[in-house]
Amino acid sequence: MPELPDVTVYVERLQAMFGGHALQGVRVRSPSLLRTAVPPLSATYGRKAVEFSRLGKRIVMRLEGDLFLVLHLMIAGRLHVKPLGHGATGKIDQAAFDFDHQTLLLTEASSHKRAQLYVHDSLEAARAHDRGGMEVLGSKLKDFAAALRSENHTIKRTLTDPRILSGIGNAYSDEILHHAKMSPVKMTKNLTDAEIKTLHKSSIAMLELWTDRLREEVGDGFPEKVTAFRPQMAVHGKYGKPCPVRGTKVQRIAYANNETNYCPTCQTDGKLLADRGLSRLLKQDWPKTLEELEDYKASRKTNTK
Repeated sequence: MPELPDVTVYVERLQAMFGGHALQGVRVRSPSLLRTAVPPLSATYGRKAVEFSRLGKRIVMRLEGDLFLVLHLMIAGRLHVKPLGHGATGKIDQAAFDFDHQTLLLTEASSHKRAQLYVHDSLEAARAHDRGGMEVLGSKLKDFAAALRSENHTIKRTLTDPRILSGIGNAYSDEILHHAKMSPVKMTKNLTDAEIKTLHKSSIAMLELWTDRLREEVGDGFPEKVTAFRPQMAVHGKYGKPCPVRGTKVQRIAYANNETNYCPTCQTDGKLLADRGLSRLLKQDWPKTLEELEDYKASRKTNTK
């Protein structure tokens, strides 16, 4: 799912390329995309795009006459700039926003069509999509600490909870925790003031770093290849590969359709965090260190020969 750095760059480039241009029409191909009926989508036609902004992980397009389009890309939604009138006939094409000079194409490369589009006739209605989480960039340490301590969860969950912190998801939370050298499963109630200060600095540092990297990558173009897995990332999506800091193999905790990646040496004092899928099989024999894990893997290879 596109997170704060990705959505920020989306918004900046949308403003630069589509700001001031009239939305002539919208071709919706997915019946699940449009989630509102009043006002009708047709009410937006012929109105100029005044401003694009970010609301958590959502993109808000303000049109003349205070009409608002709120787009949530969810996990697999992506935007692409195409020539005016570009055909939206592909299997993953969900909608085409035809402006007076170019077409903005929404695709969703997933069998589960979860992207959402809303039409609102007031700023208040558009802002109702805000989950209430605090914006980390520009935040004060005391406010960040209060947000973290408002509920007791693992740091990983807290970082990705949109009711607590805004715009951070699975990918950048992994990078933040690695930068802060913290275990993803440590409970927020157990964080010291010093640890919260470190986490605050790391959160800002990683979000700013990745926003700047994506800006540089896109330049005057458009972010056509938004992905949660990037070569420069330290641990996210790097399971089994060496940590760039200590060289230790990156480990993971798999759950549902997601996973958390971490470096045991940097973040958990060399301890492995039980992967639910494997721990069901290994039960009480789940290895507690990297050495035990490697011994276990080696024994399995020997026994299967």
